[in-house]
Amino acid sequence: MITMTSARFESLVADALDRIPASLADQMQNVVVVVEPEPEGDEDLLGEYIGVPLVDRYDYSGAMPDVIKVYEGPLLRMCSSEEEVVEEVYVTVVHEVAHHFGIDDRRLHELGWD
Repeated sequence: MITMTSARFESLVADALDRIPASLADQMQNVVVVVEPEPEGDEDLLGEYIGVPLVDRYDYSGAMPDVIKVYEGPLLRMCSSEEEVVEEVYVTVVHEVAHHFGIDDRRLHELGWD
């Protein structure tokens, strides 16, 4: 397990979002990314997408934003170095952004994003 300030962790999440290709980031619609200390219920959950994927939206005007949650506690507990945290945060962000685009876990696994 590694420790770091919440501010540092949040900056790693922001850096991970910056690594998303602009062509994809520009297509993200009505979604907010937040850092939470811990998930409710599943202490090993690293991230979560809550919303309606872009491919399933029809009339989405006026809807509350979808939410991508990145869970600080589980990510820090699973890592033994800051470099490992950087990589796991990036993988988690990519995974949840993929869900925003309608890509499911099976396809992510096929693409090597486990």
